[in-house]
Amino acid sequence: MTEEKTVNVLLGDDNVFKDLGFEAEEAMNLKVRADLMLDLRSYIQERGWTQNEAAEFLGETQPRISNLMNGEISRFSVDKLINLLGKVGMEVKVEVVPKV
Repeated sequence: MTEEKTVNVLLGDDNVFKDLGFEAEEAMNLKVRADLMLDLRSYIQERGWTQNEAAEFLGETQPRISNLMNGEISRFSVDKLINLLGKVGMEVKVEVVPKV
């Protein structure tokens, strides 16, 4: 005989870090960094680069690229990620909108 289990699903915010309980300002910073990291990671993967190839192109070490590829968000600032994206020829645009 199988047990019936119910699952409660809650609709989250557009920022998972806010849902996880981070203060609004920190959650916003984390989301920006995560989005930039994902864009850079996708760029590297689309080119089929190894971590060593990406490190050489970006002027970084392989362990640093490993941090990026593993999503170690605390190791990267917004500035650093924007600089790395610039090195691969990507442009970052920032949009500021009032809170609703």
